[in-house]
Amino acid sequence: MIRYARKEDSPRILALIKDLAEYEKAPLEAKATLQQIEESLFSPNPHAYCHVVEVDRIVVGISIWFLNYSTWLGKPGIYLEDLYIDPAYRGKGYGLMLLKELAKICVERNFERLQWWVLDWNEPAIEFYKSLGAVPMDGWTVFRVSGDALEKLAANS
Repeated sequence: MIRYARKEDSPRILALIKDLAEYEKAPLEAKATLQQIEESLFSPNPHAYCHVVEVDRIVVGISIWFLNYSTWLGKPGIYLEDLYIDPAYRGKGYGLMLLKELAKICVERNFERLQWWVLDWNEPAIEFYKSLGAVPMDGWTVFRVSGDALEKLAANS
């Protein structure tokens, strides 16, 4: 079953986020706390949204997403931050079901895009996404400012 996450799912959501960080070879970068997950996803004005895959009353997968905006199209879209299925439940179509749910939201709300990043070494995911009609955005480079560099940039304004 695919459904919107509930606050009581927060511990399992956090565990799956940490599992994803392990899979992506960055376990120390997953610093989110249970309180942060609850505040981000379940406050009156959430910063992000989450769908879960539930099998036999166990959350086995997540999609965490938020709205973005295209100035060129003049329309919002969905940015998929995390898509993760517990390895014991992979190969059953749950990842596809989560993506279809997000695509359905895009179509219903007249959004133009569903987009996400994927690590360039994650060939199984890349091939899966291409099979759905997803197109890699070659020619674009992702930039990020965080930590000390973010503090320095803010101080120089």
